[in-house]
Amino acid sequence: MKYADEFRDPEKAKTLLREINSLAVKLRKGKTRPLQIMEVCGGHTHAIFRYGIETMLPDEIELVHGPGCPVCVLPMGRVDDCVKLAQIPGLILTTFGDAMRVPGSEKSLLQAKGEGADIRMVYSPLDALRIARENPEREVVFFALGFETTMPSTAMTVLNAEAEGIKNFSLFCNHITIPATMKAILDSPELELDGFLGPGHVSMVIGNGIYNFIAQDYGKPLVVTGFEPLDVLQALWMVLKQLDEGRAEVENQYARVVPDNGNAVALGAIEKVFELREFFEWRGLGSIDHSGVRMRKPYQAYDAETKFGIRTVKIEDPAACQCGDVLKGIIKPWECKVFGTSCTPEMPLGALMVSSEGSCAAYYQFGDVEKIHNKRAQAQRAEGVAP
Repeated sequence: MKYADEFRDPEKAKTLLREINSLAVKLRKGKTRPLQIMEVCGGHTHAIFRYGIETMLPDEIELVHGPGCPVCVLPMGRVDDCVKLAQIPGLILTTFGDAMRVPGSEKSLLQAKGEGADIRMVYSPLDALRIARENPEREVVFFALGFETTMPSTAMTVLNAEAEGIKNFSLFCNHITIPATMKAILDSPELELDGFLGPGHVSMVIGNGIYNFIAQDYGKPLVVTGFEPLDVLQALWMVLKQLDEGRAEVENQYARVVPDNGNAVALGAIEKVFELREFFEWRGLGSIDHSGVRMRKPYQAYDAETKFGIRTVKIEDPAACQCGDVLKGIIKPWECKVFGTSCTPEMPLGALMVSSEGSCAAYYQFGDVEKIHNKRAQAQRAEGVAP
């Protein structure tokens, strides 16, 4: 297969769906709940909605949308830190576009920019380094965030800055890790997951072996998958096949992109520049041990937290916002009380409505919002609450 059309072949999709339906009916017998399969990556969530995959699946399968959106799990305190950095006279703050609209406790970066802060959207950390090179008299901070997918480019940029002797460049490091997050989800008593669709882009960097604990210690199958419709359907079939055969293994559906051992060059750069934090705070999920990274001591000259004395204060999300329950898969986005009303892409209350990978944004963009409101009203009436 060489072209996108081949991964969207309707006849192949129908064949996979027949197999999925047959296995799901067989596996559901005797169970009081649907089979719950979590897609960890926000990119998969959007693919599932964009191509209508969830509506094609039998009632015996429930897809649970995981926390694989790095912008979505950014806590308010870290956003507030970014705003404070941006307000330092003469400083240039650079960031990816998704992070511009994430709400802080008082304002977003976009609002701070509107008030005069020099905040610039970039497409890579190398763009931020170029800005530092062009403005040697000003401090330039890159708002570094993302899972292992974006860590290598950030690490390489730091190494480039060191090699060039650029002193006015630093990172506000908010990079986070997938394995620790998945362990926290598996340890959550609220969820009863049957299997996972593993992240494709992250696995391209870290490989597949790092997920072995999910199969070995928790007895859950995981299939790393791509982002086309047939990728997702084949991966679902592979998870069901494992369940049917009583297996729990890590399998690689996305072998055309993901090497089993990951990318040695990328992993080398990450290891050289970063080390694990003891813990890191996640929006809606709380503190998760060893789930974030920081700069190693030899590179602390490029660490904005050290350079500018950042001391993050924990700030709770708005009481009405249920991002944490959505991120953990306990509720669907439409079950959040503010979804589509006081929380929309135009006026987001929670980060999941902001990011291009957020599950709330996926529901809002690709779901039937009117149908969602009707379902919510029916649920409220059933509970004796006026909609």
